[in-house]
Amino acid sequence: MKNTTFENIFDAYQLISGAKIKSKNYDEVYELGQYDGTKRGYTLYAFEDGVRFEDFSVIISENELMNNYLIEKGKGNQAIAA
Repeated sequence: MKNTTFENIFDAYQLISGAKIKSKNYDEVYELGQYDGTKRGYTLYAFEDGVRFEDFSVIISENELMNNYLIEKGKGNQAIAA
């Protein structure tokens, strides 16, 4: 994942399950899970060397994702043009 390009999250439509997410401040990479309406957030799973670790996950809000995280460029997760 070192050579993967990440970009800012501009639209909630970019937040699709399976997308790779990276913090703006740290080098950890996560895989985006499903949105959980009861907890009002997305599940993030630890992701390293192509393996998703399901024994560790966090719930994070859409606002937090859009302000403090980057998403993997490409892979069909571009925002819908207005």
